[in-house]
Amino acid sequence: MAGGVRIIAVDGPAAAGKGTIARRLADHYGYRFLDTGLLYRAVGARVLDEGLKLADEAAIARMAAGLNPVDLERPDLRSEPIGQMASKVAAMPVVRAALLDFQRRFGREPPGAVLDGRDIGTVIFPDAGAKLFITASPEARARRRLKELREKGIRAIEERVLAEMKERDARDGGREVAPLKPADDALVIDSTDLTPDEVFHRAVSFIDSKGG
Repeated sequence: MAGGVRIIAVDGPAAAGKGTIARRLADHYGYRFLDTGLLYRAVGARVLDEGLKLADEAAIARMAAGLNPVDLERPDLRSEPIGQMASKVAAMPVVRAALLDFQRRFGREPPGAVLDGRDIGTVIFPDAGAKLFITASPEARARRRLKELREKGIRAIEERVLAEMKERDARDGGREVAPLKPADDALVIDSTDLTPDEVFHRAVSFIDSKGG
């Protein structure tokens, strides 16, 4: 266990490696894990399925409030169309408010939790015992995403993946509610030139120092 740290917040942009490090930290400390991005992807998937207009924020908020665990198990949640829609619905204050309680309830259940997202350390759990912000250059993240897509048999062009990555970064960082940014007390790790093991060991050293 991480000493006195019961909630570990792991934030960062898409394809920076935060999901990998968050899962590994949860295993290391015996904590529960939540990929909060899946919540927004699940909402985005249902918006696409039902053909809802983004202007119908009330209907989308009701959909978000009614999410259940089965919605997070869809095999297509990692697809690019759903990811783009997820970024759009995540910019809606009503959607973020609808999912806030879900995330906080999860994080407070024993023995502890690692939450991976974009506003965990700044909005969801500003009092988290340890906060990490995992980032990398847009080019490195685009190459990683392209590799993931091709391994799944999805054809993609690197230039298009990079353009979509930059577009999403701008949307996530520029939204009025919970913009993507490191918490003031977060350890920022640029994974561009680091191995996953190097990122993990830096994270563990930081968390253990917070645990006391």
